[in-house]
Amino acid sequence: MQPASAKWYDRRDSVFVEFCVEDSKDVQVNFEKSKFGFSCLNGADNVKLQNTVDLFGEIDPDGSKHRRTDRSVLCCLRKAEAGKSWPRLTKEKTKCNWLSVDFNNWKDWEDDSDEDLSSFDKFSEVRIQTCTLQKHVSMSKCTVMSISWFCAFLQMMNSMGGDDLPDLDAAEEEHDSADSDDEKMPDLE
Repeated sequence: MQPASAKWYDRRDSVFVEFCVEDSKDVQVNFEKSKFGFSCLNGADNVKLQNTVDLFGEIDPDGSKHRRTDRSVLCCLRKAEAGKSWPRLTKEKTKCNWLSVDFNNWKDWEDDSDEDLSSFDKFSEVRIQTCTLQKHVSMSKCTVMSISWFCAFLQMMNSMGGDDLPDLDAAEEEHDSADSDDEKMPDLE
């Protein structure tokens, strides 16, 4: 057995751990107060993957959940003490070669207002729901859903004061006006 590679990030009420296993089978997640376990079979090779994590803080096992998609298994560990940041996932300070920080989703929320925190907590919940939906749609629909989800995320960020984010409507108008298909092609010599 070998460990599955995983990424993690911290939120106000939860810690998220995403196990990067494509086409996983026989997924088992066991939540306990101070640790959790993950195991599955890797789809193509049927290699047994197993991780056991002694957690930095305590979680609510009943409030924790997981979702399997074709690409990964996302675990939402509900913190027993909301509002307390976790500087690392594991109890010990040792480096796990299978674990990394998910910098794409990391947010230093300790200095933020409660309004900003609730928005990002909702974003994390939406991500879990999106992962659940992705297993029910075809790949072409998944691409459309990803684009529309990204646009909705940018609009949410703009409403929270993200003035440096791109204006999607202006970018679309600029793309339409620069359409080179409308111009006449030059004659070949």
